[in-house]
Amino acid sequence: MAKEQDDLIKRDPAGVPLDDSAMNETEVPARRVVTVLPTVGGDIIGEANSLWRDAWLRLRRNRLAVAGIFVLIFFVLLAIFADLIAQHPYDYQFSVTQIRAEGLCPPIPVTPPNQLPLPAPYCTVKFQPPSSYFWFGTDDLGRDVFSRVIFGTRISLAVGLISQLLILLIGLPIGLIAGYYGKWVDYLLMRITDVMYAFPTILFAIVVLAVFGQSLFNILLAIGLTFWPPMARLVRSQVLSVREKEYVEAARAIGTPNRSIIFRHILPNILSPVIVSITFGIPFAILTEAFLSFLGIGTPIPLPSWGLMVSDGKAYLRTDPTLVIFPGLAISLVLFAFNFFGDGLRDALDPRTRK
Repeated sequence: MAKEQDDLIKRDPAGVPLDDSAMNETEVPARRVVTVLPTVGGDIIGEANSLWRDAWLRLRRNRLAVAGIFVLIFFVLLAIFADLIAQHPYDYQFSVTQIRAEGLCPPIPVTPPNQLPLPAPYCTVKFQPPSSYFWFGTDDLGRDVFSRVIFGTRISLAVGLISQLLILLIGLPIGLIAGYYGKWVDYLLMRITDVMYAFPTILFAIVVLAVFGQSLFNILLAIGLTFWPPMARLVRSQVLSVREKEYVEAARAIGTPNRSIIFRHILPNILSPVIVSITFGIPFAILTEAFLSFLGIGTPIPLPSWGLMVSDGKAYLRTDPTLVIFPGLAISLVLFAFNFFGDGLRDALDPRTRK
């Protein structure tokens, strides 16, 4: 009975009892509605956040992806501050006199009085082992391997990023136009894409370098002209899916120009798979440049390309394996970092994981 009487007591939304004088006859205490939003590790996700914030919350909980991000930041800093970090210029060849002054060669014996001078011990700047002066040793021309690996970071990251930008500039417009307009425009552009698919990619890159010559710019051009068809096909498939959505039909019904529909309604909604594709394309471009340099048709001498360093060091693999180990390790770390980051980004941007 007491519980029923307690239920009849008028209370405010905070649960405090109210007097009859505090309420009009028409007033009814409002119930407090509490919306419970889903969380991931204590962070609110879902409607309260945008797609990109939700993606960031998921990405930072992927340990391999976070590790990949830190490795990539490390190599980016190496590329930016290579002039400060590298001990010597990448193309500088040391002399015997310099390394004797650093104590890296046996000292010249002192000749006793009235005797013929003793021969100086054999000393060479080539293939110096790792030391406090040459952290990674020297190569077959007496150049500091550590400095060349550091400066090689600039070459590799520049090739990966700039080539993907070129691929995006070619593949994105073709995919957008083919997917949105369809009909004969789609047929024509996709047949051109199929023709490019028919060429072996590495062989086509070799042909481009053979025609235009060996230079860093031509390597970027060869990679960009070779690997844009997958980007065009990806963008086209996404546009074919998005252009049938209700908001696109509504924009078309009110007379919005096609250009505005493409850039304001379609393009922002297909960026997720495009970004993931770029993330996976960067390490592939770096590996392609390293492979072309390994064949001797990539980065021109004396620029310090990791692939070129591996190619030069393979002849001395038995006598001095460090010439291959250090640049090979740099290539492996960058490739693993980009792949781990790409995997994490793909999972973070996957709409099926948004619950």
